[in-house]
Amino acid sequence: METVSEIWIRIAYYISLRYILIAGGAYLVFYVLFKSQLFRQKIQQAFPRKKQIVSEVLYSIQTTVIFSTLFFLVVFMLKPYTNLYEDIDGFGIIYYLLSIPLMFLMHDTYFYWMHRAIHHPKLFRRIHFVHHQSTNPTPLAAYSFHFTESILEGVIIPIIAFTLPVHPSAFIFFLFGQFIINVYGHLGFELFPLGFQKTWIGKWINTSVAHNQHHKHFKGNYGLYFLFWDRWMGTLRSDYDDVFDEVKNRKKEIH
Repeated sequence: METVSEIWIRIAYYISLRYILIAGGAYLVFYVLFKSQLFRQKIQQAFPRKKQIVSEVLYSIQTTVIFSTLFFLVVFMLKPYTNLYEDIDGFGIIYYLLSIPLMFLMHDTYFYWMHRAIHHPKLFRRIHFVHHQSTNPTPLAAYSFHFTESILEGVIIPIIAFTLPVHPSAFIFFLFGQFIINVYGHLGFELFPLGFQKTWIGKWINTSVAHNQHHKHFKGNYGLYFLFWDRWMGTLRSDYDDVFDEVKNRKKEIH
């Protein structure tokens, strides 16, 4: 029988391992092993200084502690009061599968409005500036937050658990998937092909270019997974399409 501290350590271990393997792995591939070969394809044509990298890692360690604590409190300590359920047949396999994209939609909505709120001048310097120190972000910036923002980011865990019936495994799939997308958003390289942002589905999908613009200019492109809210609220940057095409045409010119 695990003790409370052992359960928390196990959670922290897996969240840390996820950060190391996914964020660290992406950094290793794009910023170390193939740095020279991929440079022309980098969204911002410069690599960040070591000081920024160290800062991103240190703040990410803090965020890992906070996320681990929130997950532990909700999924273990407060589980009887949540809507987490154990038997998949209780709501059926169809609901189980639909609950995953539903969590992404809920998180995207929460993130957009929370994100816009902490861009208010009175909150930006105190809370969000730490994340924006990475004006040219790397994958390691995915968890680089001020203490308060780490809590605000992690609040999606109780929001989902206390409002949406969700199976723990679906919850874990969501958390794993959202981190992969988060790392992609901070990658500094665009993985989607030329013209993707103008397709019927690409118009609504957030991209690495879109989020990179947000880090570079501090305004516009507030979404996380999708561009629904940015398009509906008029906060999508007007130069987004042109920058996306310019970045992808650089790759085309290499060949």
